[in-house]
Parts: sequence; C-alpha cells; structure tokens
Amino acid sequence: MARGDSFLAKGYRQFLAVAETGSVRAAARQLNVAASAISRQVTLLEEQLGTALFERSGRQLTLTEAGSALLRGLNATARDHEETLDHISALRGLTRGHIRIATVESITASILPDALAAFSKTYPGLQVSVTVAGSDAVTALVRDHAADIGLTFNPTSLAGLDAYLTRDLPIGAALSPKHPLAKARKLTLAECLAHPVAWPAQGLSLRSILERKPSLRKHGVAPLFECNSLRLMASLARRGSCIAFQTRIGIEQDLADGKLVFIPLADRDLPIDRFTIVRRTGQVDLQAAEKFLSVLVPFLPRQLAVRK
Repeated sequence: MARGDSFLAKGYRQFLAVAETGSVRAAARQLNVAASAISRQVTLLEEQLGTALFERSGRQLTLTEAGSALLRGLNATARDHEETLDHISALRGLTRGHIRIATVESITASILPDALAAFSKTYPGLQVSVTVAGSDAVTALVRDHAADIGLTFNPTSLAGLDAYLTRDLPIGAALSPKHPLAKARKLTLAECLAHPVAWPAQGLSLRSILERKPSLRKHGVAPLFECNSLRLMASLARRGSCIAFQTRIGIEQDLADGKLVFIPLADRDLPIDRFTIVRRTGQVDLQAAEKFLSVLVPFLPRQLAVRK
C-alpha cells in the first residue's frame, strides 16, 4: 500500500482499493483480505455516509458522484499527509521521503538517469517515482497533484504552476555523419526538407514550433516518417534513413560517440525550444524535491542562458 494512504481508517483504505480496481474481488486480492470483509466495510461506509458510493452491475462497481467526491477528498488528504511526512523527514536529515517526477521522453535518455543515479547515492532513503508523458500532460500531472516536479518543453499554459527554471535550447538537425549534409556548419529547414526527414507527430511541442515557420504553413511537409517519439526519430537518423529535428537533449551519447552530428538550424523566424522545470504555485516546499532539483540542475546543458 502506498505510504500516503496507510494512515487512513480501514474502511477508507478498502474503499480506495475497490475504487482503484473496480471490483471487490480485485481489491481483496490487492489487500489480501477476504472479499466478504471488504464488501461489509463498503456497505458500512455507505450507511455511515447515508449515500451510495458505487453503482453495482454484477461484480463490476462504478463510482457514483458521491463516491468520486470521496475518492478526490481521500487522495488529497493522503497527499497532504505525505507532504507532512516529507517535512518530518527533512528534520531528521532526509532519511525518508518520496518524490514524484513527471517528464518528457527526451530527458530520460541520459540527463534524468544520471541525475537519479547521483541522487540515490547521496540520499539512499528517498524514493523517486517517474512518469513519462507528453509536454502538456506533464504540466497537467503537476497541476493535478499527481507529480511534485515537471520536466517539460514549451508548456502551453502555466496556470497554477511556477517555472522553477527555464533554458532556451536551439533546435537543430540530427543526422548520420555519412549524410550528404553532415559537413555543413548550419542548415536551414528548407535545405533539410530537400532530403528524407522524420517529422514530429501532433502532440509533440517540437511539432508546433517547427510549424510556426510561415513557409511550412503555406507549403506543408511530406516527411518520410512521422513519429511521436524523439528517441525513435534519432534512431532513424543514426541509421542514415533520414534527418531528425530536436535539441541536443536526448542525443548526448550519440553525439559523444560520433553516431550523430547536430547542426543548428539557421532560420531566423524559427522559435527556440524552451525547457522548463515546473512546480505548483504555492506548493509547500518539499525538502526532498528541493534536494533532487539541486542534484538535477548541474546535469542540464551549462552553456545556455538560465532564467530562474
């Protein structure tokens, strides 16, 4: 059971298990408790509250409006309790704690693994949960209290969030050293589009940046590949199949090994790619999260301007 809900009364814990799994039997397996006992607890809880918490259809249970309200309240209470435990852990020297990180895919190639490895050596008692999602999904997870820290690019909205740190990164062409354009010092997007390219799919923030270029809006793009994974696009470029577009983040090892070259795009009307670390506005300082950020920041590219 998660640390955050372990302090709740038995009836509430069993309600949470049923709500999460959708059935009494599944909750019973999860908690290693007899299904009949869980069913009695849920019935008792409904009698105490004077309302139905589930709509019953055979063995499948669906939350009623009252059940959904109770679930939201219990989750919020569990989160507050977890933050309190983090503060207590800080007073004991950060020997315990839990950090939830939401991140876009490119950060998981080397920056985040390196930071996590360094962090775990310094703070071995702290647990870290990582969720990989799209750029807007990352901000939503932080906003909805499902993550403490968000690592994202070009958030479309910072409503309810604070930007802890931003770094502006140039977009470039990632291509095989054997590609005909590999010796160029700079390239324009038009020069790249004369060759097979991998194009970011809808939903990636990079796609929206590239499509802000007026000539693209007019003429469009006919890519060889369209992908929602920057890692896949880099892999295709490494094999010489196409040109991929991204920042240096996510392809650091390929550049160091000489498997890819990175050539900045010279188009003056091309927006920059903005990496942003976000947290909730008014979030109570979590000492464990602060310590993780202090470890993470040195692993970010250092030669670029920082706004904090």
